[in-house]
Amino acid sequence: MYVCLCHSVTEKQIAEAVDNGASCLDDLSSTLKVADTCGRCRSCARIGLEKLLTESDELHRQMSVREA
Repeated sequence: MYVCLCHSVTEKQIAEAVDNGASCLDDLSSTLKVADTCGRCRSCARIGLEKLLTESDELHRQMSVREA
């Protein structure tokens, strides 16, 4: 699904950016131009980013438990 219509940014692109180290809305803005034009996508992008970061943190915790 598209998150930012101004720059045709999808949820998948945001997920890839998180996989590549994006950890805040400013990172998404600098790499994908999310929330850089009209700003309507800012809240949706922020919520999606927070969800992805939470999922990533949970995955890392699970992996750490398995390694221990």
